[in-house]
Amino acid sequence: MLVDAFLSALSAEKGYSKHTLRAYDNDLKSFLVHCFPDALVKPVPDDSLLAEIKNGGSPLVRGFLAALSKSGISKRTIARRLSALRSFFDHLITIGRLGDNPADGVASPRFPKSIPHFLTVDNVFRLLDSIGSKTLFEKRNRALFELFYSTGMRVSEISNLNTPDMDEENHLVRVLGKGNKERIVPVGDRALSALLDYRQALGNIHGPLFLNRDKNRLSDSSIRNILAKLVKACGLNVPVSPHTLRHSFATHMLDSGADIRGIQEILGHASLSTTQVYTHVTYDRLMQVYDRAHPRR
Repeated sequence: MLVDAFLSALSAEKGYSKHTLRAYDNDLKSFLVHCFPDALVKPVPDDSLLAEIKNGGSPLVRGFLAALSKSGISKRTIARRLSALRSFFDHLITIGRLGDNPADGVASPRFPKSIPHFLTVDNVFRLLDSIGSKTLFEKRNRALFELFYSTGMRVSEISNLNTPDMDEENHLVRVLGKGNKERIVPVGDRALSALLDYRQALGNIHGPLFLNRDKNRLSDSSIRNILAKLVKACGLNVPVSPHTLRHSFATHMLDSGADIRGIQEILGHASLSTTQVYTHVTYDRLMQVYDRAHPRR
């Protein structure tokens, strides 16, 4: 199957995570169902799919996007599915099964960039200070979320950390990010202290850094569940996810005068434009201060 081969290529050649591959799979299945309504119950032969793409061309892609829009799917999701189609068609061109990319002439829907949701410094401190440090799992949770806020790592990156990735002596952690790209990130004193406390309580165990009760790697979903319970317990009446802590890290660093390219490297963003969304947050706050304070505003 062409779609399966494409997903395998993304995994082998670009090192995409299972979450990204699942998103590509869902997006392409949506296109297959548009072309062949019974695609989910009856496999589509490669020749039939290629013929449909070649005969339909750009109008087929536009019709697919129009159907998505009519069904009420968000512009952001539509843009993502168009991007998945472009990548899939490029793959077909690379392997010699398609002559040109019918998605190249199709414009992506425009949508306003959303401002990342983040916590105030006080609320981050309130959350972190509410975590106990008596039991092993309290120590683990304190180390886990201190490290989140100290480094701005993604939840998958934290989950995949192994004990050798920590360089306590130099206050550094080795992170394997998207596309298996490795980066070195500094770790603050509070996070490092919490990590050492956890490691000491855990004992001399090698392998995954953060463990569940069965001494297996703590999963992404478990981390999200732990955070949700901690947020509820400390009385924060705002939605908080692991990515909220990542957004909070970046926003607070920029607010304190950090260089945006340095933040880009720490976060592991391939493009500076991805990091620049945080400057809108700081600029918005700056304008609010200006409007309140300037005598001739």
